[in-house]
Amino acid sequence: MKAVISGVCGYVPPDVLTNADLEKMVDTNDEWIVSRTGIKQRHILKGEGLGSSDMAAEAVKGLLKKTDTSAEEIDLIICATITADLFFPDNANTIADKVGASNAFGYDINAACSGFLYSLWTAAKMVESGAVNKAVVVGVDFMSSIIDYTDRTTCVIFGDGAGAVMLERDDSGNGVIDAVMRGDGSGRHYLNMKAGGSLRRPTVENVQAGDHYVFQDGRPVFKAAVTGMTNSVNELMERNELNTHSIDWLVPHQANIRIINAVGGQLGIEPEKVMVNIHKYGNTTAGTLPLCLADYENQLKKGDKVILTAFGGGFTWGALYLKWNYNS
Repeated sequence: MKAVISGVCGYVPPDVLTNADLEKMVDTNDEWIVSRTGIKQRHILKGEGLGSSDMAAEAVKGLLKKTDTSAEEIDLIICATITADLFFPDNANTIADKVGASNAFGYDINAACSGFLYSLWTAAKMVESGAVNKAVVVGVDFMSSIIDYTDRTTCVIFGDGAGAVMLERDDSGNGVIDAVMRGDGSGRHYLNMKAGGSLRRPTVENVQAGDHYVFQDGRPVFKAAVTGMTNSVNELMERNELNTHSIDWLVPHQANIRIINAVGGQLGIEPEKVMVNIHKYGNTTAGTLPLCLADYENQLKKGDKVILTAFGGGFTWGALYLKWNYNS
C-alpha cells in the first residue's frame, strides 16, 4: 500500500504585480528581471485581515470540490509555510477551521522552499502506515508580507500563492515511492530573516533597519541550490534504477529560471519534461511545487514517473519520486 496523490488544486490571489509595475517602484526593468529570473509577473495578496491561511483555505476548498471529498473526511492537514498568520498557533489548524475539517489535526513545517517536499514525504508515511486515511498537504506563502520593495535583489523574485494535494492509500503500485531529504544549517547565514525570532526579538531599531525582510546572498545560494537539487535527484534515480529517459516529469522548485535550467541541464533531462511556471507566479516558496502540479495536471498521466526537487533557506533540499495515480 502506497500513499497516492488523488487530487491537486492551486490558488493565487487575483492582484498581479507585473515587471512594468516594479519599474515604477525600484531601479529595475523588464529585460533585467526576465533575463536573470525568468519572471514576468507575480500575484500579490491584498486586503485587510487576510493572511496566508486564507490562500491555503481557498486551495483546500478547491481540492475538496475536485475530489468530491467532504471536509469531515480529512484526518490530517500539514501546512508548509514560513509566513504563517501568527507566530503561533500554527496555520494548519487554522486552515482546518476555515474549511470545516473538524475531524482533522494538523501542524506546520517550516523548511522554507523545501517545505512542501518535506511535508509531502511526512504525510505520505503517515498515510502509508495506516495512521491516517486522508491527508491534505498544503504549501503556501505570503511572501509579499516579508519583502522589502526597495530591494531589487529580492522584490522581483517572490510572489504569493498556495497549492494543496490529497493523499490516500492505494495498492495500484502508484504513489509516493522514495525520497532523499537533506539539510545543512550553515546555510542559514546566506538566506534568512535576520530578526523577529528569539535570537533577535522585535525592536523598533531592527524594524527600522529592515531586518524583518528576507535577506539573500545570491551567489552562494545559487551554487548550493544547483548542487543540492542535482545531487539529490541523481541519488534518487540511482537507487530506484531510473534514468533521464525513464523519467516523465521533473518538477523543480521555481526559484529562478537559471537554477531550473542548470539543474535540468546537469541532469540531462529534456526541457519539455521540466515543469516551469515561474514566469506567471515568481517564487512562491512552499507553494511552487503544488502550483506546478496543478498547472500541469492535465498533462499528467496515470503511471507517469515524476521527481520533485526543491532547495530552501537553512539550507534545506531534497528530491521525491512518485508515480502519478490518475488521468485528468
